Amino acid sequence: MNHNTPVPPLSPRPVRHLSEVHRRVMTAAQLRSHGVSSAETNEQCRPGGAWQQLLPGVILLHPGPPTAEERLHAVLMYAAKERAAGVPAQPGAEQPHAPTYAEAMLTGLAALTLHGFTSAPPLMSLDKLDVLVPRLRRLRSTGCARIVRTTSLPAPHLVTGLPVAPVPRALADAVAELSDAGVVRRLLTEAVRGGHCEPAAVVRELNNAKLLSRPHVVDAVDSLLAEGRAIAEDRLYRMVREHGLPDPVWNVDLRLPDGPHLGGLDAYWPEQAVAVELDTRAPRQDEDALWSEYARKREHLERLGITVVHITPKKLRESTEQQAAVVRTALMASNDRDPAAYVVVLPR
Repeated sequence: MNHNTPVPPLSPRPVRHLSEVHRRVMTAAQLRSHGVSSAETNEQCRPGGAWQQLLPGVILLHPGPPTAEERLHAVLMYAAKERAAGVPAQPGAEQPHAPTYAEAMLTGLAALTLHGFTSAPPLMSLDKLDVLVPRLRRLRSTGCARIVRTTSLPAPHLVTGLPVAPVPRALADAVAELSDAGVVRRLLTEAVRGGHCEPAAVVRELNNAKLLSRPHVVDAVDSLLAEGRAIAEDRLYRMVREHGLPDPVWNVDLRLPDGPHLGGLDAYWPEQAVAVELDTRAPRQDEDALWSEYARKREHLERLGITVVHITPKKLRESTEQQAAVVRTALMASNDRDPAAYVVVLPR
């Protein structure tokens, strides 16, 4: 058979259960299951042939450049532990069904684009597509597939049927390959402004990837944390207003009369001696001492009879009503507590 010979039909297994893209991109093993021998596949993939090999063992069943969708599925087929194209939702079903890509998911810039980041580049502009796999998998980067390894594979998000790394992990893998400080800052900022994740989750992944020693990453993280605090403060204002809580004094410092500084608070109700503190800091390599200082401040205030309600940005975003109920309960319970120590309230 020469390379101009018509492509044999994919048989005996029918292809009606496959999605459209999986009728255009298949592994060599899948082709064999459809009755196409290795020799026939090699013949079709010769220069000028009807097919082409995109990656080792992954065949594009048409000439010409692959589409963005075909490239994404190709790198997943290459990296997946089991290169199955999926099965129907139930026996005899004819609807296309999402494939199963075991132990492989898209990450880096491609994943961020799929998550909807406007600051991430278009898929077709990416020379390399990052795919995340377990550390011990025996794979190498080749062609458009760049292998990224991890000791702990996160649970993927399904985006248009594709397994995609969660935003914090995808960000860390993208930042690892970027040296442009402006691009890094835009990506991290969009993660928070777009509501994709909280700053703490991003910083945790950057720390795990040992990226916080890079000056342009540290600068971007500082901007990220400032952005996260501004968003969290706005959510706290809206929580108080929309859930009918009494107005507190905002952003204050507490001191004992003629005594030491007790610390800053985001909201304080002096008559009830109830305080709210937003925890917008993120774990970093050098912050153990800061966390200890935070815990000491909270314990000191509570010894003085001041109830401290600790709220994270994530809780404010995901369960605002519940957090408002916690604050309301603390305010109502003030009548049942002993009077708090007298403290001086100063603007922060």
